[in-house]
Amino acid sequence: MSKEKRLSLIVPVYYEEEVLPIAYPRMKAAMEQTGHDYEIIFVNDGSRDGTMRELRRIAAEDKRVKVLSFSRNFGHQLAVTAGMDRATGDALIIIDADLQDPPELIPDMVKLWEQGADIVYGQRKKREGETFFKKFTAACYYRLLTSMSAYPIPLDTGDFRLIGRNVADVFLKMREHGRFLRGMSAWMGFEAVPIEYVRHERAAGKTKYTLKKMLKLALDGITGFSTKPLTLPIAFGGAVTGLSLLGFLAVLICACTVGTAPWLWGLCGVVLLQGIILLCMGIQGAYLGRVFEESKARPLYIVAEELNTDPSSKAGK
Repeated sequence: MSKEKRLSLIVPVYYEEEVLPIAYPRMKAAMEQTGHDYEIIFVNDGSRDGTMRELRRIAAEDKRVKVLSFSRNFGHQLAVTAGMDRATGDALIIIDADLQDPPELIPDMVKLWEQGADIVYGQRKKREGETFFKKFTAACYYRLLTSMSAYPIPLDTGDFRLIGRNVADVFLKMREHGRFLRGMSAWMGFEAVPIEYVRHERAAGKTKYTLKKMLKLALDGITGFSTKPLTLPIAFGGAVTGLSLLGFLAVLICACTVGTAPWLWGLCGVVLLQGIILLCMGIQGAYLGRVFEESKARPLYIVAEELNTDPSSKAGK
C-alpha cells in the first residue's frame, strides 16, 4: 500500500483536562509510527472545565490537530460522528482520550487494514481497574445484545476500532439520532478483523460515562438493532396464562385441604399482570420514542468552535 495514504484519528473528549497532556503525546507517537500522513481530530463534547483550553494549546503547537467543540454535551456517539464527518483520511481510527485503549495498538491495526481488512476492532481479553459490577453488567449486556440482534456483534468490544474509507462513507449516509456505532458496523457486513488487548485503568481523572449514559447506550443498541423486544409480550402473555392456571389449581387444592383466602391469589395475579403490562408498554414506548426523535429531523450536533479545520470539508449534518 502506498505511503501516500492518510489516516484520521478521532478522539471524543468530555472533561478530560487532566488526561490530555498524557494522551496526546502517546497518540502522536503512535500515528507517526504508522509511516502515513495523518490528522488527529479532537471533539470536545461540551466540556466546561479546562479541556478546551488544553485543546487550544495543542492545536496551536500542532497543525495536524483539528478541534471541534460542541455547544453542549451531545453524547459520545455523536462526538465520534462529528469527527467522522470531518475526517479526510483513507482510514479512520476511533479511540477514547482516557488511554484505557492503548494508542500503541494503532500501528498493528493499520497493518491489518493494509492487508485488506475493512474494519479492525479492539477486543478486550481483560479489563483492569474496573469494579466487579461494571465487568459483570458489561458481560451480561454484550451477551444479551448478541442474542437479540439480527446482526452478530462481537463480544467484549467497544468503539476502539479502525474503519476504511469505504466503511466511513456508508456511516456518513446513516444519520439516525439514536446511534450505536458498533452495531452499525455489524449491520454493514464488511470484513472485520479483531485485535485482542488488555484494557487498562484510566490514565487520569474519573470516568464520565455514568450508569444513566450506559443504560441509554444499551437501550439504543437493543432497540436500534433488534425487533425481538416487540415480540416479548407474546412470551410473557403465554407465561402469565400458564401461571394463572397453576394459581387456580393451587387455590383449588388448598381450598380442598388446609383452606386459604382465594383473594390473596387474585391480588398477586393482578399485581404480576400489571407489572408485565407496564414492562410491555415501556418496550413499545422505547420504539415509539425513536420514531419521534427521528421525525423531528434536527441536526445531530452543533459545533460552536473549530480549530485548524477546513470549513469546506463539512459533511451534511
